Amino acid sequence: MEQKKIGWIGLGNMGIPMAEKLINANYPVSVYNRNSAKAEALIKMGASDCSSTSALLDSSDVVFIMVSDDEAIKQIFESENGLLASGSSGRTIVNMSTVSPEISIEMAGRCTAKGNFYLDAPVSGSVKQAETGTLVIMVGGDKQIFETTKPVLDCLGKLTLHVGETGAGNNAKLAINALLAVYAQGLAETLLFANEKGVRTQDLLELINNAAIGNLFTKIKGEAILQNNFKAAFALKHIVKDLNLAQNQGLNSPLAKAAIATFKAAEKTSAEDDIIAIINSLK
Repeated sequence: MEQKKIGWIGLGNMGIPMAEKLINANYPVSVYNRNSAKAEALIKMGASDCSSTSALLDSSDVVFIMVSDDEAIKQIFESENGLLASGSSGRTIVNMSTVSPEISIEMAGRCTAKGNFYLDAPVSGSVKQAETGTLVIMVGGDKQIFETTKPVLDCLGKLTLHVGETGAGNNAKLAINALLAVYAQGLAETLLFANEKGVRTQDLLELINNAAIGNLFTKIKGEAILQNNFKAAFALKHIVKDLNLAQNQGLNSPLAKAAIATFKAAEKTSAEDDIIAIINSLK
């Protein structure tokens, strides 16, 4: 069977390695990015460059989007040469960005009106998981369209799961990222308390990571703390954005409220740093 033609919009920290995975899986890939310089490495790998998102949709069977927020999504769909300007139909648009369920529901309806399909398919995982194709992908939208798109998604992740109608993938991601915020704050507070009592960071991390409470997050972010390396794999400003989105959906639990307050305060000084830079704000 002929490989689906893929379009990719958004070449940031996550978008580039994800698009690379599809090129390496021998899919014909076309790319669009506002900063065309970011596309150069992919073009050298064999990707085609498109001048607009409208042209990208015209030349693709499936278009993937990986950008930062709702405003970027509106620009991609609604600009003069945006996705909605295309006259093509029968295409599938897969929005892998962490955005609000409302924007997905709105854009899904507008895609349907043009004879196209929309899936919200945000991911759990960071740059390392994007590079290794081990992301966890949660998908909302039509089940049949999901099934036809799943083989492509499976190139990007170790688990691709349909979780409900349009917007369900977004809600699942907001729930996971609320837990991520609680994890990060909890790890930071735990280490700082131990330090106050004379326990070394490396010793407590060794105990945590060999206990039932240890996990991949505590290992990766614990190592970052030990190395004093706060270069963003997932920027703190993005967790603030996601917590705000979750709060808008009604998230109002005690732990969530504490995390929202803590990360909003930390954003003033550590917005561009990694999420685990919360430890610096808490010191």
